Parts: sequence; C-alpha cells; structure tokens
Amino acid sequence: MVLNTSTKLGASVLRRLGKGLTLALRTNAGRVGLSLVVFHLMLALIGRWLAPYPATEFHLDYQLVPPSLQFWLGTDQYGRDIFSRVLCGAGSIIAISLAGTILGIALGTSVGLVSAYVGGTLDDVVMRIMDGLMSFPSLLLALLVLSIVPEPKEWLPPWLAWNGLNVVLTIGICFTPYVARVIRSATLPIKAAEFVQNARLRGEGALYIVFAEILPNIVPVLIVEVSVRLSYAVLLASSLGFLGLGVQPPSPDWGLMISESRRFIANAPWVVLAPAVAISSLIVGVNFLSDGVRQARRLPERR
Repeated sequence: MVLNTSTKLGASVLRRLGKGLTLALRTNAGRVGLSLVVFHLMLALIGRWLAPYPATEFHLDYQLVPPSLQFWLGTDQYGRDIFSRVLCGAGSIIAISLAGTILGIALGTSVGLVSAYVGGTLDDVVMRIMDGLMSFPSLLLALLVLSIVPEPKEWLPPWLAWNGLNVVLTIGICFTPYVARVIRSATLPIKAAEFVQNARLRGEGALYIVFAEILPNIVPVLIVEVSVRLSYAVLLASSLGFLGLGVQPPSPDWGLMISESRRFIANAPWVVLAPAVAISSLIVGVNFLSDGVRQARRLPERR
C-alpha cells in the first residue's frame, strides 16, 4: 500500500512538473530562465571534461595573468586557470543547492502537513517554533546551525564524509520553517475538503490521508516553492563559501574563489568577475524560471 502510494505520488509530481515546465516555456521569463538553468546544469555535468587545465594545478610563472588565448579568463594569484575553476566549480554549488533545497522541501512539507492536519495544540506549538526560527536572518541562522552540526568526518565513514554535507544540512534546516508555513497554509483548506472527509469515513489512517489524499493536491504549490527556494539556496551556499564555511580549498567553489581573490580586485578584476558572473547568472536563471512557473499557473491551457 505504501509503495503503491509513493509510486503514484512520484508519477503525479513528475507529470505536474513536466506540465509546469511546458507552460513556463510559454512565457519569456520561463524560456530565458530555463535556458540559463540548463546551461549551468550542462556545465555541472561535463564541465570537468571541458576544462583545459586541472582546477587545482598551479602555474607559478603565470600569476594574475589577464585573459588571453592561453588562459581564456586569466589566472588567479596562484596561477590557476580561472576558466577551468569556474567550469569545475559549477558541479559543487549546484549539487549543494539542489540537495539542500530538496532536504528543506522534504522537512518543511512533512512539518507543514502534519501540523495542519493534526491542528490544535500541536499546530500552535510547531508554528511558534517555526516563527522563532524565521525571526533569524537566513545567514545568521546558517552560521548557528553550522556551529552546532559536527564535521561529517566525525560522524560518518570516510566514503560518505563529503565536505559539502554540512552546507546541505544547513540549507535544509534554514528552509524548513519557510516551507512549513507555505505548506500549512496550502493544506488547511484541503483538509476540510469532501474527499478528505470521505477518506476518514472509509477508515483510512492519518498517514494515508496526509500523503495520498492531501499531498498530491498541493504539488503545484510545492513546485513553485522549489523554484523559489533554489535561488535562495544558491545565494546561501555562495555566501557560506565566501565566508570559508562551505567547500574547503583547494576544491573550486565560486563563493570561495571570490573570497580568496577579493584583495586583488583593484589590479586584477577578472579573478573576481568570472565567478561573480557565474553566480549571478545562475541566480537570475532560477529566478526567471520561478517567475515563468508562477506566470504559467495563471495562463489558460492550450486545447
């Protein structure tokens, strides 16, 4: 029963996601956003094979060299090829942002659904906790979470101790209260719907009603929330990387690249410009795609 319900829910999510992307392509913002997002996804998938040099290779005779035919985007203070580092860094920031967003959506959806369905004292207590978490600025909350969560190598086997795992957990925890609020608001009117009452009269359990009856009807809200949260995840992951709390050197990370090279911005602006443009274009693309999805929901369907 649970497996069958999960399969149907997954199929429903994929079907609605495909429908939402198709509708989004009918808007200018959706087309531009999807193009930028697909471009960055391609960089994340094949960037390492397109890079002309290894991302961590030093060229000590070519420190802070401006863009040229040999180094298309110049080199940094260690002589590393910036073009190669931007290409190789796409995978980490996109993986962290996607994983953190999925975790935040999963946690927030579970909390919002259960809180709205149960109601009463539990709903009041949970929502006050969520309000308390939302009172912190996202970056400050992220710093607090990072200070509490131990390093992955301290509690995971070496083959699972990815140095970006803490950032994923941090993004997921920071997004949970915002997603929970949205999902709770979307669940409350559906909770009183006739088909939910019929499921109760049939003797269905609470888990079945929440995840098989209510959840499929808030999938459009989830899709919009994913698109909105993803851009915030990219910005938060970049901010943590800039502060040195994300992916650790010498691994290429766009936020870390800006942090390491910011003192050379006056004499060698290309060292900061390339990763900054990469971050900005990814955020703009996700925002345009999010706007396209929201606009598409208001468009009439083509017959």
